[in-house]
Amino acid sequence: MNRHSHPLLQHIGGLSPALLCVVLALSACSNDMDQVHLFDRQNPPDQEIVSAHARRSEYARLQLELDAPLIRQYHSPTAKTLYPQGVELRFYDSDQRLQTTLRANYAISLDDKKQMEARDSVVVIDHSNGDTVYLESLVWDQQEDRLYSNHPLRAVNGQRVTYGDGFVSDSRLQNLRIIRQRGTIEFND
Repeated sequence: MNRHSHPLLQHIGGLSPALLCVVLALSACSNDMDQVHLFDRQNPPDQEIVSAHARRSEYARLQLELDAPLIRQYHSPTAKTLYPQGVELRFYDSDQRLQTTLRANYAISLDDKKQMEARDSVVVIDHSNGDTVYLESLVWDQQEDRLYSNHPLRAVNGQRVTYGDGFVSDSRLQNLRIIRQRGTIEFND
């Protein structure tokens, strides 16, 4: 068989050797999972946003700011939004003062259920009283206007550290209740 008789060979045969090397180098296999996910062709996102900064306001009053290095939105089979490289949300009170900050290394928003789950090194800061909560997973249920977690946490308020097996509060971290509180440690200077 002539090397130019097959259509693929005809196409490749027309490439210069330098260009052929570049094409082969770019198509090389990689076992790096981040690279594998980048080229996931079975379920690509419907929309992808890089270096996102979004603000939500009502009647010209800032309510929420969102920063994320990467956002991926899917419309089927279920509507969801992924924040695979992390997310930071900042909530503002009615006087536009920063009230609460939430940071996580990964998050997923299930759009139909109006729920967002933050995972991996989650930090929630209540700026009104200085409380900071550290945990591995947190669910924000927008319909019920509450935050909750069933995972161990560490809550820091000034010189006091409290440990527990989870918590529940409203979405603004008011009326926070720690589940199965295991103890409070106070540090003195």
